[in-house]
Amino acid sequence: MPMSSTRFTLRLEPELKQWLEDEARRRDRSAGWVAKQAIENMKRVSEMREQLIAEAIWEADKGAFVSRKAVHDWMETWDTDHEAPAPQPDIFLNRA
Repeated sequence: MPMSSTRFTLRLEPELKQWLEDEARRRDRSAGWVAKQAIENMKRVSEMREQLIAEAIWEADKGAFVSRKAVHDWMETWDTDHEAPAPQPDIFLNRA
């Protein structure tokens, strides 16, 4: 069953409107299609960010953290021939 859609109108600065129209021509699509794709992408990114924040809070509530020193030591190995694996938690808070 196809989803229904509703019309949505917005005001754009002339430069942004011109960019949107140019992008639509490059893609051989309508400006509305390009705008819809951008909004859908923004929605996905926002939902992903919310999910990652919720997961981070859940992890933090467990009370296991990686120390600043461990992260720093790990980062010092980046772009070297002996890059270390990501550090494991080394700080444990007693959560009762």
